[in-house]
Amino acid sequence: MKKVITYGTYDLFHQGHYNLLKHAKELGDYLIVGVTSEAFDQARGKLNVRDSLVKRIENVRKSGFADEIIVEEYMGQKIDDIKRYGIDIFTVGSDWVGHFDYLNEFCKVHYLERTKGISSTDIRNRETIRLGVWGAGSVAHRFCLEAKFVSGLEVTGIYREGVDEAAANELAEQNQLLIYEDWQEFMEEVDAVYICNPLQEHARCIRMALEAAKHVICETPFMSDAKEAEALFELAGQKKLILFHGLKTAYCPAFLRMVSLSKTGLIGNVLTVDASFTKIFANASSGQVRSNSGGSMNALGEYPLLAAIKLLGTDFRESKFFSRKTEDVDGYTWFYLGYEHSMAKGTVAIDAKKEGCLTIAGTKGYLYVPSPWWKTEYFEARFENFNKNMKYFYKFQGEGFRYEIAEFVRCILKGQGSLMLTKEESLAMARVLEMYRDSVGVETF
Repeated sequence: MKKVITYGTYDLFHQGHYNLLKHAKELGDYLIVGVTSEAFDQARGKLNVRDSLVKRIENVRKSGFADEIIVEEYMGQKIDDIKRYGIDIFTVGSDWVGHFDYLNEFCKVHYLERTKGISSTDIRNRETIRLGVWGAGSVAHRFCLEAKFVSGLEVTGIYREGVDEAAANELAEQNQLLIYEDWQEFMEEVDAVYICNPLQEHARCIRMALEAAKHVICETPFMSDAKEAEALFELAGQKKLILFHGLKTAYCPAFLRMVSLSKTGLIGNVLTVDASFTKIFANASSGQVRSNSGGSMNALGEYPLLAAIKLLGTDFRESKFFSRKTEDVDGYTWFYLGYEHSMAKGTVAIDAKKEGCLTIAGTKGYLYVPSPWWKTEYFEARFENFNKNMKYFYKFQGEGFRYEIAEFVRCILKGQGSLMLTKEESLAMARVLEMYRDSVGVETF
């Protein structure tokens, strides 16, 4: 019996997939089909797969060509599978010609002609979301670069209000974007708006975009007024639009795995979350600091708050802040959130530096994420008995924006908010920033 194996994601199953499986089956007597897992797709940088693994497997099964279906979960699995199943022929589409020649050592490699004019990427791109940018700082440059890795979305233009002309021109030139001076013209050309201007402008800008019936992704820090933030979420809901909190760490695979692992009881009951995010700006004048949303708590506070709220919840009972201020701007802030049976501590700074790690203490052990934890790709579970220690690795692609952009696209297409960072969690962060803004529980030194 001649055994054949092939692999694919099989997202948005189409005629091309059907034809490929049909021809693969014709090569032998028994066809094994490997369907890639979500985690493996993410590790390979394939971020915007629409269908679930269960649905993709079911679509392959319905084709009627697969005698057996397996899940591909890691790099190098193809060699293991070929040996395990006694494979005679490995086959894949002709767009991979040469890429898998190394498998000739283990079996025959055969490249199949693909169905021309159709692919999952093409299907996703037919529903392309046109995104406009409002803001032109350094974060906008990184966002636009990362957006190119996500199919189904295209950054098309910049709205100039409140944006430095030279910065707008540079962003437009680097990304082949149009610059719009007129709001109505801008709104006619986009489906969604990325807001990355100063914090104090966020509420007004979000409301303008929502009232124009556009989806919104707003860069961190999201809001420092919880009541206003809630009203904007309600407005988005009424208009059936997505209001998305652009805090990139919340959507990164390793961070999500770490949060899930902490909730399994592996390290027991979580007692303390301790996170730091500090920077030293060159020439940290008050002007430079204010350009980063008005100090360390506003500029960076959402990152340790994300760790605290994802791990301990939104129901904190008290908050305290200790800040070192210069000209009424905090260059260094340490804060505390008290819960019924646990607590969170965070350190943020824009003119001081300390180890940027995340530690989660539990009754059985602890999780340790080394610096920079907000770009998590590796973490450890550590115990009293070091022989039980475990290490976890997940690839972190680029600057991390591509993960939030892919989730934003998914939310728009599904018509539902993200479970990776919920409205309630965003409101809890806004509540903490509001208390700090209003000097509730704030001490200075």
